[in-house]
Amino acid sequence: MADLNIPNLNIKSDKYIFKKKLSLRRKSKRRLFTESFFLCILSILLVYINYLIPNKNLLIQNLPSTFNKSFLLLIDLFSYLYEIFLVIFIFASSFTALILMMGSFYRLFRVSKRKSKQIIYK
Repeated sequence: MADLNIPNLNIKSDKYIFKKKLSLRRKSKRRLFTESFFLCILSILLVYINYLIPNKNLLIQNLPSTFNKSFLLLIDLFSYLYEIFLVIFIFASSFTALILMMGSFYRLFRVSKRKSKQIIYK
C-alpha cells in the first residue's frame, strides 16, 4: 500500500511548459544594425561569386539536357548494379549448393559406414 502513487491534481497542464522560456525582449537597434550589415555583406559576396562563374547563360541553357543525361546514367547505373548483384547471387548460391552437396554425401557416407547392431529376434 505504501507503493501507491496518488496523482497530484494541482499540477499545471503541459500546454504552458515553454511559456517562460520564450524571449519577449526586443532586439536593440545596434544588434539589428549589425545583423542587417552582415546580411548585406553576405548578399554582396554571393552576387560576386555568381559574377565570377563563366558562361552562366550556356550553363542555364544546357540544364535540361544535363538532367536528361544524368537520368540516363542513373538508369544505366541501376541496370549494372542489377547485373552485379545477379552475378554475386549466382556465385553465393553455387557455393552454398556445393557445401550442401558435400554435407549430404558426407552424411550418406557416415550412415553407410555405421556399424549396426544385429538384433536377433527369437
